[in-house]
Amino acid sequence: MSLKGSLKNKAGLAALVGVSLLASGWTKSVAAEQSPAPATGGTLVYLEQQAHTNLYPPAGGFYPNGGILNQITDKLTYQNPQTLEIEPWIAESWTVNADATEYTFKIRPGVTFSDGTPLDAAAVAKNYDTFGRGNKELKLPISEVINNYDRSEIIDALTVKFYFKRPSPGFLQGTSVIGSGLVSPATLALPYEALGDATKIIGSGPFVVASETLGRELTLTARKDYKWGPARLAHQGRAYLDTIKLIVTPEDSVRIGALLAGQADFIRQIQAYDEKQVEDEGYRIYAPSTRGVNNSVVFRPDNTLVSDVRVRRALLHATNTDEIVSTLFSHNYPKATSIIAKTALGYKDLSSNLIYNLDKARTLLDEAGWKTGSNGLRQKDGQSLELTAYESLPQPQNKETLQLVAQQWAKVGVKLNVLTGDSGTATINNLDPSKAPVSPAMVGRADPDVIKSQYYPTNRNVLLQKGGNSDKVKSFVDEKLNGLLENLASEPNQAKRLSIAGDIQTYVIDQAYAIPIFEEPQAFASAPYVNGIAFEAVGRPSFYSVWIAPRS
Repeated sequence: MSLKGSLKNKAGLAALVGVSLLASGWTKSVAAEQSPAPATGGTLVYLEQQAHTNLYPPAGGFYPNGGILNQITDKLTYQNPQTLEIEPWIAESWTVNADATEYTFKIRPGVTFSDGTPLDAAAVAKNYDTFGRGNKELKLPISEVINNYDRSEIIDALTVKFYFKRPSPGFLQGTSVIGSGLVSPATLALPYEALGDATKIIGSGPFVVASETLGRELTLTARKDYKWGPARLAHQGRAYLDTIKLIVTPEDSVRIGALLAGQADFIRQIQAYDEKQVEDEGYRIYAPSTRGVNNSVVFRPDNTLVSDVRVRRALLHATNTDEIVSTLFSHNYPKATSIIAKTALGYKDLSSNLIYNLDKARTLLDEAGWKTGSNGLRQKDGQSLELTAYESLPQPQNKETLQLVAQQWAKVGVKLNVLTGDSGTATINNLDPSKAPVSPAMVGRADPDVIKSQYYPTNRNVLLQKGGNSDKVKSFVDEKLNGLLENLASEPNQAKRLSIAGDIQTYVIDQAYAIPIFEEPQAFASAPYVNGIAFEAVGRPSFYSVWIAPRS
C-alpha cells in the first residue's frame, strides 16, 4: 500500500494537524508560480518526530529542543552556515586578548526579551555566569560549550567582559550555538525541572511560545516588534510567518503522508528510503550537515569484554561501513573517514585506518585469546564474547544500523544484542558499562571543541570514564586522551589547536574507542510552496525568514 493509501487509515490525522486538505488541483506546476517577494502571514505546520525535553539552553543539543530554541532565542553572535565565520548579532562587536582569556562584547542597543526586560550587559552577564558556572541550587548544569569560565564584568550598560581561568579559544564560536541562546533573567531564576515547559522560556527571538500541550503540540507566534536579526542578514524586521504550529508525530509514514497530502508544510527526520518518493512528488529534501562528531559506535572499556584494545580493533575491522551506508542510507549520509565530519574544523582523513578486513579482525581476536567455540561464538575463560547496545532513538535508522553491525560482527564470532532505547531503564542501563559495553553516539557543533564535548569525562563522556556521568564505572580513565582534550580546549593558537584535533582523532581510532559509521545530517522535507528555509551551522532549522507562497 502506498503512503498516501496508508494515510487514509490513520484516523484523526486531519484533526491532529488542524488544517484541511489542499484542493485536488494542487500540482507540481503550481510550485513554480511563487511570489517574487516574501509574503507576510500564514501558518507553518511543522511535524517533529520527538517531543522536546528540557529547554534550558545548554540542553538544546537534543534536536527537538534546538528546533524550538532556535525560533525563540537569539545568540550573542551568529555563525555563518556557509563560511563558518562568526558575525555580529546581539553583540555589535567584540575584542579578544592574545591568549583568549578575556572577551569583551558591545551589546546592540534596543533589544528586549519578550517579557519587556532589556537584553543589556547585565542580562548577558547573568546568562553566561549561569551557563559557565551552573547553578547547583536550581540544578542548572554547566554548558558543555564553555570551557575554563571564571566570571563576567559589566563595564557599562551595553558592554560586558568575560574572564577565563585558562585560554578558552572556542568561546567565541560557543556564543553562537543553540546552547547559548539568551533568555530572560526570569527564566534563569527557575529550577531545571521547570524548564521542560516551553512557556517558561522567555527569549528575545522572532517568535514567542503562545501555547503548549506538553509532549504533543506547540504554537509559536511572531513577535511583532522584533527588529534585530543577525546583522548581515537583509531581513531585520518581524518574521514573515504569523504562526508556527509544531506537532509531535512519531510515525514516519504519518509525517510523510501528511506532507504529501497537504496537511503539513515542513517535517523533520525523513528517512533515507523515503527521500526519492518525496522528491518524485515535487517536494524538497534538506539535509544540512551537523559538522561535528560522526554517527559512531563507541566502546566502554571499563567492561572487561572490550577492555583489550585488540578486541576493539578487531570489531572496528569487522565493521563494513560501505555496506551500512549503501544499504540503509542515501548520498546525504557520506561514509565517515574519521571521528569527525569532513566539513568539521580540524578534520583529519583516517580512512586508511578504518579498513574493513575480516581476516585481520579474526587474527586480532585470536591474539586476544578469544577462540571460536562450538556454538560459533568467541569464548575465553568460559565466557562468550556477547555484547549489548541500546538503540538511540534520535539517530536515523539507528536500530537498523546496529542490527546490521550485529550481522557483520557475527561473521567473526561476536554477538551483539540490540535492545530498545525507549524506556527509563534503557537510559539508566546505557550508563552502566557492564550492561552496555557498546553504544551509538554523535554530536554536532562547528568547532573543534565538539570532540571534547563528546569524550571528556565531565561532558558527554561517551566512553564512560570514571569521574563522569556514571557511578557504575570501576576504574577506566584515559589520562592521555583527557590531556589532549584539555589542550584542545585551551590552545589559543589556531594552527596548533587544529593539529591537536588531528592528534585526538588519530588516538581515538588507534585505541579503537570509536567506529565512525557516517556523517550525520539533519534530514527535513518541505512542501514546494515553503520558501526561505535556513539552517544554523549544525543543521537546526530557522523559520525567521520563511514565507509561504500563495497557492491557487
